[in-house]
Amino acid sequence: MARIRTIKPEAFASESLAMVSLSAERTFFGLLTQADDHGRFRDQAAVIAGLLWSLRPDHGPLGVEDDLSQLHETGLICRYEGGDGKRYLHIVTFARHQKINRPSGVRHPDCPRHDLGLVPEPAPRAQGDLPEASVSPHGAGAASRSVEENAGQNMCSEPSSPTHGGLGEGSGSPHDPDLGPRIMDLGSVPSGGASAPAPATVSAKVLIGEYVAACAERPPSSFLGHLGREVRTLLAEGINPDHIRAALVRQRTKGVHPTTLPSLVNEVMNATSRSAPRQAWTNPADAAAAYGGQL
Repeated sequence: MARIRTIKPEAFASESLAMVSLSAERTFFGLLTQADDHGRFRDQAAVIAGLLWSLRPDHGPLGVEDDLSQLHETGLICRYEGGDGKRYLHIVTFARHQKINRPSGVRHPDCPRHDLGLVPEPAPRAQGDLPEASVSPHGAGAASRSVEENAGQNMCSEPSSPTHGGLGEGSGSPHDPDLGPRIMDLGSVPSGGASAPAPATVSAKVLIGEYVAACAERPPSSFLGHLGREVRTLLAEGINPDHIRAALVRQRTKGVHPTTLPSLVNEVMNATSRSAPRQAWTNPADAAAAYGGQL
């Protein structure tokens, strides 16, 4: 049953919501009214489309699935599988921004990541999700709080930060920081080849966020999902993130398909300086000395 929820004015200045499409933002606000008193709901695109988009038949289950993928990639919701084998979603900042007067009993299973503090193995999904590379543990100090303020899960910033360490509704794990766009010269080539595994703070979501920030217009979600999978695979191989960044610059400049990203990374990693131009052969000035007198 739908409920009355609160939307703060700061929501419309949220950097996380600005990274998703307008339809995804509308779906997010609609989920606030459908979620239970702990911010959880069934992860069923067809059902959500019927509840939130019933008078907009042009935005059906496929469009809602794309909305949910965007919200998951930016850390606004967490998609997980319950102990009953069914799919659920959890609005990460729900407890921080919604004040429930008389909360009802638990209706849906706890979120393993944000309610139980676990890091479940990501289930393979066909929607092209971009899972995060790492989840910081609870109980972090000021550094963790500063990361959380810039993270994708910070839907609406508030002056005070929630206290970590408990297993309550507000004790969500901080996400990767938003490092902002990094513009690299097309001709810049980092030295060396494949190096140590990528640092924990650099994830596919961070690199794709930088890519989107450098674009004049936000690319289609299906394109970003495909590109994100290529980036995630390269990071898993231990490719230096700087090589991937340089390759993403070339990919954005050339406007080629996401499947070309590994080739561009290889081009960045193994680029060599051009050899000196060959000179045409000329006869020696002293033929006798050059050929030993035998011509």
